[in-house]
Amino acid sequence: MENDLLEHHLNLNRRKFLSRLSLGLGSVALGSLLIPNLFSGSDSDADDFIPGIPNFAPKAKRVIYLFQNGAPSQLESFDYKPKLRQMMGQELPPSVRGTQILTGMTAKQTSFPLVGSYYDFKQYGESRAWISDLFPHIGKIADDICIIKSMFTEAINHDPALTFFQTGAQQGNRPSMGSWVSYGLGSENKNLPAFTVLLSKGKGNGQGVYSKLWSNGFLDSIHQGVQFSSSEDPVLYLKDPDGMNRHERRKMIDHIAALNDISYKEFGDPEINTKVQQYEMAYRMQTAVPEIMDVSKESDDTIKMYGPDCLVPGTYAANCLLARKLSENGVRFVQLYHQGWDQHGNLPTEMAGQAKDVDQASAALVTDLKQRGLLDETLVIWGGEFGRTSYSQGKLLPNNYGRDHHPNGFSIWMAGGGVKPGMVYGETDDFGYNIVKNQVHVHDFHATVLNQLGIDHKKLTFKSQGRRYRLTDVAGNVVRDIIT
Repeated sequence: MENDLLEHHLNLNRRKFLSRLSLGLGSVALGSLLIPNLFSGSDSDADDFIPGIPNFAPKAKRVIYLFQNGAPSQLESFDYKPKLRQMMGQELPPSVRGTQILTGMTAKQTSFPLVGSYYDFKQYGESRAWISDLFPHIGKIADDICIIKSMFTEAINHDPALTFFQTGAQQGNRPSMGSWVSYGLGSENKNLPAFTVLLSKGKGNGQGVYSKLWSNGFLDSIHQGVQFSSSEDPVLYLKDPDGMNRHERRKMIDHIAALNDISYKEFGDPEINTKVQQYEMAYRMQTAVPEIMDVSKESDDTIKMYGPDCLVPGTYAANCLLARKLSENGVRFVQLYHQGWDQHGNLPTEMAGQAKDVDQASAALVTDLKQRGLLDETLVIWGGEFGRTSYSQGKLLPNNYGRDHHPNGFSIWMAGGGVKPGMVYGETDDFGYNIVKNQVHVHDFHATVLNQLGIDHKKLTFKSQGRRYRLTDVAGNVVRDIIT
């Protein structure tokens, strides 16, 4: 069997493999595991970029992206604006709002009353970063994270904004960020995918997430994100059928391989041997995936650190713990989506619930990685698709308000992976409306993440339909001020 795989590897044409390989949903989980060094070679029609080889020494080996779907308000989290409390109920000056486009939900408002945070802020750590009382656990790791308060995007509605952050374009059918990383670097573990996806949902008003967000787009389907579920079968189609044991499965794979070998020798179609490799990988994943999903060996201290919800499959805390396990086992890009952050009304109550869902586990993940010596090589990202307005959507009521979408200045944070710890970068005006220092565009964010992985974002390209594409399109600059 090993000789057959080696022979296939030597005969396989890389460009033909990339253009013709087609995998189903279950097989997607296997594709990124196929021959890790397959993409490190080159042939006469290869692109300038050689997948599998970083452009320079990386600071990070892996990424864990804690995406807060629905857009948490920066004004109740990491962008402290005391002036908004002082001016509560007063009109947002037209000179501040300028020509900023509004959503259909507030475009017809005739009044834009300013509203300060219902929650107090405190300064934490040696960095003296201002962090809301909603996030006391994240406050405790203030000296381990870099808060960027000057993010901006062009998109003002959820779907295009979310798609933009995940793919670098507001339209669909583009490769996701994780897919680009998979294409650029491949997998570290032959038994696990390079790119995995975990979903959870809070009690707040949620925005949907769709498989297009972890799509491979025009890249080969081996780079599509593999969704892990909280069900009995965490990855579909890996479990043996009823009545079949491991020994019988092994014999079946061997027989199929022998038949396919005959077909390969007759027709010379590389896809035939590719199917054999898919079966082999499925067989190995049957052992690897259940082991990763098992948290019974985690220490009591670890469980206490993440909180009791980490033992409840499908919760944000459980997914954070699973993200650590996947990452430490070599998964390049772990994408979490936590839904429920769309607070157009009743923000003080709803956001408190959402924050409680994520605060402890997010901080625990950073602390856990640090204790295990993994934070330096793992880039952790926390944030949503845009921010929230400094004025109330609709009528401002006592202790009750909502905030509309605001793309023009919002906050995220990053930790590990060569990002400077204990840093606050960028600044918005006193109203939290416009950026006044160190703008960071979505393309800049993508360029910086790739840079930490040892990839020049201008060189990570793929030719499709006569054009070379990249995650950062034709823009993006590495934010060098925030990296070591």
